[in-house]
Amino acid sequence: MSTLLQKELKVNKILTTNADQAKALDDTARIKILQILYRKQLTTDQIVEELNKTGYKKATTTIRHHIDVLKNAGLIEIVKMEEVRGAVMKYYGTSVRVMGNKLPANFETEFSKMIAETSVKLEKVMKNIAENAGKKIKKKSSKNNPTESNYEEHIVMEIVNRAMTKVFENNSPVISQK
Repeated sequence: MSTLLQKELKVNKILTTNADQAKALDDTARIKILQILYRKQLTTDQIVEELNKTGYKKATTTIRHHIDVLKNAGLIEIVKMEEVRGAVMKYYGTSVRVMGNKLPANFETEFSKMIAETSVKLEKVMKNIAENAGKKIKKKSSKNNPTESNYEEHIVMEIVNRAMTKVFENNSPVISQK
């Protein structure tokens, strides 16, 4: 047997999610719903309208199903309820921002130096986080996920992810400078 292709793969991205969230994101409509709900509070009918504007035309019952899947996965939630003519109107929102831009083909070569420099700085920050949160992480790790070998890394990654999200969402002038 001869080898036709062999390529070394290096891990260069980490996606933090769980099985329910991954399953929920396995549908284009659900991703569109998350993008539509970013910084908005909408009812099911309003979500259907927004989806129609993007060319996604499905029945309201189908969209309700998608909303339930996203809600059960913890990706959206009911953020407001109003009584309207004896019925309850539910408004949905999300605390998740889906960024789905495609990176340029030359990204790796174009930004490799910056990635290397940033990773050195970020390693120090992450070690500090791990040290400061270490006891709390270890206690939770032994209770919740005794067989999960990467639980501590996952927690540190979530802390960093949410901190970076906070920076982006606060419209940090550092990020918006050009």
